[in-house]
Amino acid sequence: MKVLGIIAEYNPFHNGHLYHLRESKIKTGADYVVCVMSGNFIQRGQPALLDKWARAEMALASGVDIVIELPVVYAMSTAEYFATASVKLLDACGVVDYISFGSESGHMGTLNTIAEVLINEDERFSKLIKGSLKKGISFPAARQEALTAYLSNKTNDTMIKAIESPNNILGIEYLKALMRINSKIKPYTVSRVESQYNSDVMTESFSSATAIRKRISTVLSESSTIPVLNTDTNLINNLPVNSIEILQKYFTQARGPVNEKLYEDLIMYKLRSMTLEELRQLPYVVEGLEHRIQRAANISASLDELIINIKTKRYSQTSIQRILFLSLLNFTKDELSMFNQHGYAQYLRILGFSQKGKELLPHIKRLASLPLITKTTQIKKSCNPLLTRMFDIENLSTDTYALGYKSPSYRLAGQEFTNKILTKG
Repeated sequence: MKVLGIIAEYNPFHNGHLYHLRESKIKTGADYVVCVMSGNFIQRGQPALLDKWARAEMALASGVDIVIELPVVYAMSTAEYFATASVKLLDACGVVDYISFGSESGHMGTLNTIAEVLINEDERFSKLIKGSLKKGISFPAARQEALTAYLSNKTNDTMIKAIESPNNILGIEYLKALMRINSKIKPYTVSRVESQYNSDVMTESFSSATAIRKRISTVLSESSTIPVLNTDTNLINNLPVNSIEILQKYFTQARGPVNEKLYEDLIMYKLRSMTLEELRQLPYVVEGLEHRIQRAANISASLDELIINIKTKRYSQTSIQRILFLSLLNFTKDELSMFNQHGYAQYLRILGFSQKGKELLPHIKRLASLPLITKTTQIKKSCNPLLTRMFDIENLSTDTYALGYKSPSYRLAGQEFTNKILTKG
């Protein structure tokens, strides 16, 4: 029995994801696929296009056997925390043999070299980072600059591209996490075939998720009634049939698309009602950023304005967006530190499984090093306060996300308890 692990957001599940999934199974010879997937909010500090149950349904329909939720406290976090929590969840299953991730590089040797430099940070590299940070740029940019300088003797075009590319950066963080926990999981990488990560230009069949979301928005805006997505050539060519059907179902039910603008007033109200000390306690708020946030909240009339008024060379739009949405979850940096100190994610939450996945679940239950949650009622019985607190934050995030639905019948609270685990086959 060989088990492949994948970490994803599937926002939404498109042809590039399907290619990665199939190639990874071929490379590893895996019999089963376990996916750790972000929940209702994603790493870029935004709500997902569709909720986690819809995206888990897409994954199961396309060949994933078990979908495990990455808790929101890590789904909406830095690349390092996102990757570490995800890898630890796969490792905690006790059955995963391989992990495969997409990368622009496609060269495991290059990515390993960079990961080893980062994990064994020596004095010279540390000084290079500090020197770059003094320029007032963000930490990711400073680290990238320091890496280029540090690897100057080894640096070639492949190395430079590896340092600069978003998916490579996540891949490097996965490798770092595997090294740190001394995991037996063997890493593989598959070269990306879709267009650039942030490209919003549609291509023939392998467009980025960014471009696909933009196209969906365009199709919706051009229709006075509920659009039929399977008549749009761009979407037909870039999404599996199952993904289009699920998107159509949710849009028909007025449960999407969800975007950050729908939470604009909530965020503005929340920030204006918080004290400086409460702002200071938000995750990732450092170096007096709370003053800038408070001032921006008072002089801004929209979410876009708010982000522009907070953003600096040191703090990117993505990092600001994470802080803004985390403010809605009553979650503090002290709690994040506590979770980190106690193993990151506190449970293995199953969102759904296929018929094949059902065969694998007993093995995970027997070998897992974390509690396996198949019913949210199990959490109420837990004696671990960190576990219950992590789920409380998750519950609030889902209740908050539901306010982005147009249909009143789907905006109710408590969906973590009313939505059942997905089964396929």
